[in-house]
Amino acid sequence: MQLHAIREARAAKVTEARALLASTPNLTPEATAAFDKLKAEIVSLESQEARAVFVEDAERRSLGAVADKGRAELEGHISLVDAIAAHSENRSLTGALAEFNQEQKRQGVQAKGVLIPTSLFESRAAQTTTTAAGVVPPDFRPDQFVGLLRNSMVVQSLGARVLPGLRGDVTIPRQATTSSAQWLAEGDALTDSGLTFNSINLRPKHVGAITELSRQLLQQSNPAIEQLVRDDFINVVSLAVDKAMIHGDGVKEPKGLLTAATGTGTLATLSWATVLAVLQGLALKNITPNAWLTHPEVATVLRKTLREAGLPGYLLDGGQLAGVPVAVTNQLAKKAGTPAKGRMILGDFSEMFLGTWGSLDVVTNLYAEGPFSRGAVQVRILTTLDMVPRREDAFVVIDDLAIA
Repeated sequence: MQLHAIREARAAKVTEARALLASTPNLTPEATAAFDKLKAEIVSLESQEARAVFVEDAERRSLGAVADKGRAELEGHISLVDAIAAHSENRSLTGALAEFNQEQKRQGVQAKGVLIPTSLFESRAAQTTTTAAGVVPPDFRPDQFVGLLRNSMVVQSLGARVLPGLRGDVTIPRQATTSSAQWLAEGDALTDSGLTFNSINLRPKHVGAITELSRQLLQQSNPAIEQLVRDDFINVVSLAVDKAMIHGDGVKEPKGLLTAATGTGTLATLSWATVLAVLQGLALKNITPNAWLTHPEVATVLRKTLREAGLPGYLLDGGQLAGVPVAVTNQLAKKAGTPAKGRMILGDFSEMFLGTWGSLDVVTNLYAEGPFSRGAVQVRILTTLDMVPRREDAFVVIDDLAIA
């Protein structure tokens, strides 16, 4: 039985028991027997609920998936603008936002402001915003809003696995070497080839942004401002997370792929043969890559380089290079130098773990010097996360591709 069905059944039994007590305050033997039966059924359903919650939590931690549809539905009714307005006006939370904050605090999540779910920032919308100007006119057209052109987020979309709701530091055991089978002659003894283990660790690191919104914007704008405000945070915080998954230095930031990956390859001489050599390097480690990640200038070079001289067909054709999809983004910077060199990362991006601690913390400040003089509300958003590749050798970094 699904978790939501168990909870519904338990609620029905509780209602039935309450009605029985209300109708028969002094229980007759028959009513006592009926009440005891309901009590046993409620206890049984509570045990089923505890088991279902445990399984769903385990699935959520191991797969990064939200198994509880009820939670997803709750999060879908939460408004970022309402959270900002409630904190700035110092008023009580209501509705889905209040329920979510109560649940987070029951789970031990601490915050100075209002908690909002990370799911609000997991999808990239079509609109972006950088200023509140012109958002409140009578003929407001959110579908025509013009924002900044920003880099596209790619790493999580390529399959990085999310581990939500973490508490302390996380240590994940990992098998480093395997034992080996041995052929024996009569009387020979097996040699203990032994297994060895190590671990990977996720430790909290913090990222945030500060912006400001006018009070009039929050109070009078078209409801589409919810999406505009949310998109601006997505395009700032989420892009910073995505950038760190590639370039992170491992100090204040998480350790990104360019730092963590142990595999290296070369495309200094760009040809079909050297591309196949890079793929072969991963195949020898039993890694099946699911994507190439590269810069737009590299993609241009690949699109105009023939697979074989004098024959039709280019290296990058139909969005694929050697049968593996190619993701293109400015998030992966060129390698500095004179001249600069193009970078590519090839690997199985499902080997990336992204761990999150708690939810996003939204705090408003009515008295920050600049915004206060303008009658605006300063908004700060913070979140805590870390990322690590499950296998560092699941990725190959190439940083010598000529683009000049």
